[in-house]
Amino acid sequence: MVIVDVFRAFTTAAFCIAAGAREIVLVNDHEQALAMKRADPGLFLTGEIDGRPIPGFDIGNSPSAIERLDLGGRRVVQRTSSGTQGVVAASGAHAIVLGSFVIAAATVRFLREYAEEVTIVAMGQNAVAEADEDLACARYLAAALRDERPSMPPVKLFEAWPEWFPRRDAELALEADRFTFALPVSRENGLLIARPEYV
Repeated sequence: MVIVDVFRAFTTAAFCIAAGAREIVLVNDHEQALAMKRADPGLFLTGEIDGRPIPGFDIGNSPSAIERLDLGGRRVVQRTSSGTQGVVAASGAHAIVLGSFVIAAATVRFLREYAEEVTIVAMGQNAVAEADEDLACARYLAAALRDERPSMPPVKLFEAWPEWFPRRDAELALEADRFTFALPVSRENGLLIARPEYV
């Protein structure tokens, strides 16, 4: 199962890996993330509630903030209102892969190599309302899996951007195939952990 969250969870996750993080632990509860950091202060917390950064977290859910950082070797814990919720809800699936435009081609290569059957879930806004960018990415991935060589679909950007969601985040999120790794999720000691697979 591919869980797609373009704005911004799994774009941010990919940028964390590109910044040197070794893995992303996906959680649905910010209190769990904060407790993990109390036990291990070396953890890097990223995420949001209703789009806004979470007090006590190192950074919000922002790829444009991550792209300037060096996360070399660090373990990242991520909590978001849509993407990580979808991963936790799908934890009973046979396999889970994170989906976004920035890792689209690598995700397709990974799925072709390891998956016999693929379900693609567009998470949408707060896992409730549809989101154009997630639907577009889901269709893009599906078309690529059918060998249709899709072009990058148009995604409508907002006219006004809130302070906690810089326009640069959206621009980065729409850079198809920026990175050459997929992000499959494994279950380890009760945690859901995404690590890069270069394919």
